[in-house]
Amino acid sequence: MVYSSTQITIMTRRKSGGREARIALRSAPLAEEKKPVLPGEIGGRYKPLSDKQVIDIEANIFRILEEIGFGDATPHCIETCVAFGAILGDDGRLRMPKKVVEKAMNLSQRNLTLHGQSPKHDLDLSGSRVHFSTAGAAVLIADPENNEYRESESQDLYDMARIADQCEHIHMFQRTCVLRDIASPREMDQNSVYCVAMGTEKHLGASFTEAQHVTDALEMLHIIAGSEEKWRERPFLSMSNCHVVPPMKFAEESLECVRVGVEGGMPILLLSAGQAGATAPPLLPGVVSQAWAECLGGLVYVNAIKPGAPAILGTWPFVSDLRTGSMCGGSPEQGLISAACAQMGNFLNLPTGTPAGMTDSKFPDFQAGSERASTHAVTAIAGANIIYESAGMYASLLGTCPESLLMDNDLLGASMRMTKGFSDDSEESLCFETIKDVCLNDKAHYLGSDLTISVMQSEYIFPDLSDRDSPNDWADMGKPVLLEKAIKQKKEILSEHFPSHISDEVDQKIREKFNIKLSRKDIGRKPFKNK
Repeated sequence: MVYSSTQITIMTRRKSGGREARIALRSAPLAEEKKPVLPGEIGGRYKPLSDKQVIDIEANIFRILEEIGFGDATPHCIETCVAFGAILGDDGRLRMPKKVVEKAMNLSQRNLTLHGQSPKHDLDLSGSRVHFSTAGAAVLIADPENNEYRESESQDLYDMARIADQCEHIHMFQRTCVLRDIASPREMDQNSVYCVAMGTEKHLGASFTEAQHVTDALEMLHIIAGSEEKWRERPFLSMSNCHVVPPMKFAEESLECVRVGVEGGMPILLLSAGQAGATAPPLLPGVVSQAWAECLGGLVYVNAIKPGAPAILGTWPFVSDLRTGSMCGGSPEQGLISAACAQMGNFLNLPTGTPAGMTDSKFPDFQAGSERASTHAVTAIAGANIIYESAGMYASLLGTCPESLLMDNDLLGASMRMTKGFSDDSEESLCFETIKDVCLNDKAHYLGSDLTISVMQSEYIFPDLSDRDSPNDWADMGKPVLLEKAIKQKKEILSEHFPSHISDEVDQKIREKFNIKLSRKDIGRKPFKNK
């Protein structure tokens, strides 16, 4: 396309006083209820599955559970599930008839709330309300400033929690990386809970390798909450639990973690993570069927232990590059199966979490942005209650990037705005009187109208980091690069933002009981006087 000199002038001219006034208005504090998007906007408009496919997949799920069932169930799982109505076959597989699965579904908490350490961060998972979360078990930190990867440590997890605490559109913080500076698996799990809890007031997520580690975590969470009773009233950390080894086998130690967590009042993310073409079928409807069957099997166990215990159906099927067998989380098929899992969750009316926004790129670049956006938007618009892995994950989940949380925050806001859609169906939204005023009174444009000014912050969402300046203004500011802006903002947050929602007294009690890797200085606090 060839532009005229007039068009080029318009596109490159400096901002006018009116534009500056609107920018000043944009920077003014906005009441929560007037923000263009809020946590829990309602999705469900995008439906990749036809009505027939939904019915067929549902029937297939029940058939898988009843005819194939699960191998490797633990004695406790067998005992409680058989008492609940499941059938143990002569081949040792635990099968679950449709009526048993429906019984568990009917007992489940459908209008589940995930509590934050602060009530302002509570998440309503009812219906098709959408929320964004981090997640992952990355073993490496992607460091774009030095163009290298390095092993992840305790400080990294705490720092990423602090960054996420400042990101409006990251609604909960599930552990992003493992603590490779701690050799003991038990102390690693203890310190993971400590790092996420100290770093943000939002709802937290963590994983555990052994049941005893869950008991440890509950003891720490009781200290933070003030008592076991207060913890049970508002459990602010959920357990991410791979209770199955696809295809259709239970994981022994993970089942024990589920048991301890359910008995301790901890919400459970029942996570199935098969890979299409490897540990899940190659055709996508079969992938969705197996993922849902595996998660519903976990739901039967949860409700057999304690009817109505809080649980999220974590249908996390991934995609394999069938040329190499490697995971490719940024593929278009990943977006399709994640959106389809969300659609099935809405159909079954169960709290559902699924992954999207992952990338196979190694650093924030075009590939990362395109893969993240294309998988993320469809999953959000499909109405997943929680979209995990939605920020910061690279190299097919092997790496995580702190700076990316800040850049991804803009993307999450945009995805939520698309999810919200055209929410106003009033006659006023058609703007007839404003159109009439501008056209009949020769005003030429709407920039100065009262309506434009009044809705510019409630109808439109503005990015925090992404660049919308003209080329001239961009040049005047030194031609800033998005990644460099994110690096600068990361450093500012980490030098200034040290959450204090957990008191020194509570921190001292935790440190007296557990071997905490981070020093008081590492979390921005003074040493205890008696130390």
